[in-house]
Amino acid sequence: MLKASAQQQNNLLTLQQCLDIAIKNNLQVKETGLTASTDSIGYLQAKENMLPTLNGLAERNLNQGRGINPITNTYVNQSLTTDEYGLNAGVNLFNGLAYQNAVKQTRLAYQAGKMDFQSAKDQVTLNVITNYLLVLDNEELLNSTESQLAVANEQVERSKILESQGANKAASDLYDLKGSLAGSQVAVVNAQNSVTSAMVSLFQLMNMPYNKDVTLQPLNAQDLAGDYGINPDQVYQTALQQLAAIKAVTLRRESAEKGVKQAKGYLFPTLALTGGVNTYYSSAGQKATFVDSTSVPTGTYINSPTGKQQVYGTQANYNYQNINYINQLRGNYSTYVGLTLTIPIFNNRVKKNAVALAKITLLNNEYIEDNTKTQLQQNVEQAFYNMTAAYNKYQALKDQVAAYSESFRISKIRYDSGVLTSVDYIIAKDHMDAANLSLISARYDYFIYSKILDYYQGKLSFQAN
Repeated sequence: MLKASAQQQNNLLTLQQCLDIAIKNNLQVKETGLTASTDSIGYLQAKENMLPTLNGLAERNLNQGRGINPITNTYVNQSLTTDEYGLNAGVNLFNGLAYQNAVKQTRLAYQAGKMDFQSAKDQVTLNVITNYLLVLDNEELLNSTESQLAVANEQVERSKILESQGANKAASDLYDLKGSLAGSQVAVVNAQNSVTSAMVSLFQLMNMPYNKDVTLQPLNAQDLAGDYGINPDQVYQTALQQLAAIKAVTLRRESAEKGVKQAKGYLFPTLALTGGVNTYYSSAGQKATFVDSTSVPTGTYINSPTGKQQVYGTQANYNYQNINYINQLRGNYSTYVGLTLTIPIFNNRVKKNAVALAKITLLNNEYIEDNTKTQLQQNVEQAFYNMTAAYNKYQALKDQVAAYSESFRISKIRYDSGVLTSVDYIIAKDHMDAANLSLISARYDYFIYSKILDYYQGKLSFQAN
């Protein structure tokens, strides 16, 4: 007995457990979570774009034949190996505030992404709550039809005894009651199918295989407040402040506004500061050491009284030695710093078209925001009036159930006394059964729509029975 009780407890799901499972497993929630992560990286990159850049350079070149010796900057005809190293830095000083507006744009987009993530979880929450309540509604309807079946079965058994005694009022009494019993059996089967269908839908929302052994913890859906306390416009105004979906579209619109300013910023001239250090090595790098000087003919002649005379010049003689790698890197060290002003004149209208596209994006986001708010207002009004209609129907059905219950009580007494026919008895029973089922549905309709309104205001709460 204890084992069976423990097993039943393990197969019991609460509403909160269903919500946790659904949010964890829902693929749409996961997708919006990844989108929010992408937006956060975009925001981080926009901020880092304002930082200075620093890049290192390491380059080796092999040259065969005629080439330039980087040491002497003269042409040589030999094999050369050159290495170059450097550090280059730069920082953007001004670009029409495009970077600053990009940071604002991506920050708002990141915030909108987080709201989209929350909105996806909210939508899953609402769907799970609605389906959870639908299961409970169908289970209560099933309980009611099973009670009706028990009553019908009891009357058939009683009618069989009366039939054997020849005490039925009409010859068709037993068969009328059997027909009613069959109708009750069909109602039970239909109710069971509705429970299973609702449970399957709930498990699909949780992205889990259906388990027929699972039961749901009942909720307190008995008390109907009737007066919700505020009108639809008040619910709508609260939803504008609380609902993540509304916050998301508003942030997207604000992000698009910054996007227009960012695109316009690139139309302005840009000013950048650059600087760096460089050094290099060449296999042709040599150091010249003076040895002596000698007189050598220059190939030029002058006329003299004795004839043409050769002109001599002084030639310095040097001893050349290769400069080692480290000394070349030290000796060839250089630095530079500069300011670059770039003035956009004509760039195939790329930047102007970017501004036009940014404006279209802004206009589209404004339409999305307006449409989302309009849809929200319509949904709030529909849920409010559906709730009101369900409450009014529930109140009317309570009176109807009371009346039909009393009518059935009297009819049963008269039927048991042999005064009433089975047809009249069945009619009275059917009226009472139908009214009871409608009352259950109306109560859950009210409960569901009231919770939808609570959801719009961010104040969902439930109590278990």
